[in-house]
Amino acid sequence: MGRHSAAHGTALDTGHRTGHGNGHRDGRGVPHTGGPVRRRPPGWALLGRQLATTRGALWRLLGWSGVEALPALTSGLMVSAAVDRGFLAGRPGVGVAWLAGFGAVTAARAYAARAGFPYLAAVVEPLRDTLVERVVRGALARPHADPAEVARLTEQVESARQLTATLLRTLRGVGVTLVAALAGLALLAPAVLPLVLVPLIAAGLLFARLLRPLVERRRAVVLAEERLAAEAGRALHGLRDIQATGSRDRTAEALAATAGNSAAASRALGRAAALRSLVVALGGRLPVLAVVAASPWLLGGGLTPGELLGVATYLLQQLDPAVRTLAGTVGGWLLSLAVVLDRLATTSGGPEPRPAPAAPSSPAPPPATVGLRLTALRYAHGPAAEPVLSGLDVTLGPGEHLAVVGPSGTGKSTLAALLAGLLAPLDGEVRVGGVRPHLLPGPERSRLVALLPQEAYVFPGTVRANLCWPVPPAGARPSDAQLAHATALLGADGLVARLGGPDAELADPGALSAGERQLLALVRTYLSPAPVVVLDEATCHLDATAEERVERAFAARPGVLVVVAHRISSALRADRVLLLDGGRGVLARHGDLQVLSPLYRELVGHWLGSAGQRGAAPFAGHPT
Repeated sequence: MGRHSAAHGTALDTGHRTGHGNGHRDGRGVPHTGGPVRRRPPGWALLGRQLATTRGALWRLLGWSGVEALPALTSGLMVSAAVDRGFLAGRPGVGVAWLAGFGAVTAARAYAARAGFPYLAAVVEPLRDTLVERVVRGALARPHADPAEVARLTEQVESARQLTATLLRTLRGVGVTLVAALAGLALLAPAVLPLVLVPLIAAGLLFARLLRPLVERRRAVVLAEERLAAEAGRALHGLRDIQATGSRDRTAEALAATAGNSAAASRALGRAAALRSLVVALGGRLPVLAVVAASPWLLGGGLTPGELLGVATYLLQQLDPAVRTLAGTVGGWLLSLAVVLDRLATTSGGPEPRPAPAAPSSPAPPPATVGLRLTALRYAHGPAAEPVLSGLDVTLGPGEHLAVVGPSGTGKSTLAALLAGLLAPLDGEVRVGGVRPHLLPGPERSRLVALLPQEAYVFPGTVRANLCWPVPPAGARPSDAQLAHATALLGADGLVARLGGPDAELADPGALSAGERQLLALVRTYLSPAPVVVLDEATCHLDATAEERVERAFAARPGVLVVVAHRISSALRADRVLLLDGGRGVLARHGDLQVLSPLYRELVGHWLGSAGQRGAAPFAGHPT
């Protein structure tokens, strides 16, 4: 049997944002499902907490920034001294010496800029790691895949890293330059300060007035880009549904409209950003014009030509570039960082809110008392997609063994994910021992239902760590005798011995064959405390004899066993068989199902013919 390969996507709904479940969404696109919503910290709080952990590196970076500010502080003073005490006084050597001193200060600035980079990296790289961990934890905690997670991980986290590095590198230089230039002006020509400070303060007030619309427009751009990435991802993953429902034109129109909204948001941001040129003109250029217009009065009031040239140096070489950089930096990079951090803080902090279970969580019931019940179960891969499962009713008593069969693409793996609580039903419910598994936190859910997919996960570490993962409480760890019994029962004892025993290091899981990895994962699942085990083609890389041994061991294990069948012999060994087709299910014993369902007879005949062509017994140890 082929593995269910239906795309987890959908055609777009042109009237609503697509999303999973029945909950509505707030303005940020975060689903509300009726439960209490945990208030997440804003982006600046997230950044502030992270920067607090690198306080030492920040202080060292600030210290080197002070050295970088020396040219800004001394440029006008040295130019004034070179002119008045050197060249105009007929002493060119003294003038050259002053200029050489300014050159030495500039060289010190270059060294300080280079020396500060390691401390800049010590601040920025931990921030990147923290954001990546936050996004990944949030994605893993959600029951549904969110295409926007890819944009957050590949674009927004890297944007936050680059923007933080750029801002720290730029603002530390520009900020101290601006302060140093004003201090130098106050030392050189205090009479000029009113001509400089008045337009500079006015520019600051104007820019503060522009900040709010700039932030809102930048946030709109980020949301539009994220929405476009999510809608495009859902469309690509749902190509099969789009083709099947004939909704190509509607999907293309919806994507075009979303792209148009993104372009409109970018244009609005561009118009608002253009107003920053007024800030540059007011704070950077107007002081220069004011000093030029007042120069006769200044020279008549006792200002020397060298001091006037020094003032011009401060204004043209320090103040004007600093204002232009600050307007561009704060208006662009800082606003982008604010919005990106806000999105990461509000969308990636953890699992989406879900309704609390009706009763407080309690220890998992013993396996012998746990049953499984599906009631009017309905699930589709999106609002516009045809249901994969519809109106499914199944009841399994404690200790029952069910095989799930059906053609490829009929929802077998989707059903396995619903049983394990990794997906939430659109309608109806799944109850395991009276509990809806998709409402439980991950650790509690894994103690209730163990799902083993086709691709077995084996990680570097000891063999014991792989067989006993996740690590249980100290009192619940399998003993050596239990571990040896499980490996022998499932036929993995020879593999464990060949690897060097339970305490041997498994350095390269890729060196194991797919079947060997499945055997290790099967032992791990067998040792799990979960009373319900779902094997989703988890034995497809084993031969028929090994598969039979594994399934018989799991069937004898206390609890409920659900096997998504890879061979028809799995259906023969089960108490009952669930045949999926067209979203519906037929539940019966193997013999009865052959009478009730022509499709099942066709599947049996196909599998029998395939086994005969391979020259193998179709049902090892069973009559046909």
